Amino acid sequence: MGQVTVILGGPGGKKVKLEQGDIIILPAGVGHKCLSASKDFMCVGAYPQGKDYDTNFGIASEFKKALSHIRKLSIPLYDPVLGKEGFLKTYWK
Repeated sequence: MGQVTVILGGPGGKKVKLEQGDIIILPAGVGHKCLSASKDFMCVGAYPQGKDYDTNFGIASEFKKALSHIRKLSIPLYDPVLGKEGFLKTYWK
């Protein structure tokens, strides 16, 4: 059930196929885009400490504002999958 092909890292990034049960964690500022998805595909997003998503389109005029927003973000308090003991806190610096 549910499959998607995404590109991670912007237009020259890596194409990745994901399916039900796969998890990806994207640090702020990592470009990502859905290239194709099955009709039964569903994506669930989580943002740390009550933050909300911030959509940008790769337009040069967005860059300064996006960097400013990224610099203000804190490291998540918990790994979104494994909780307080998850690897994210040691990996994300």
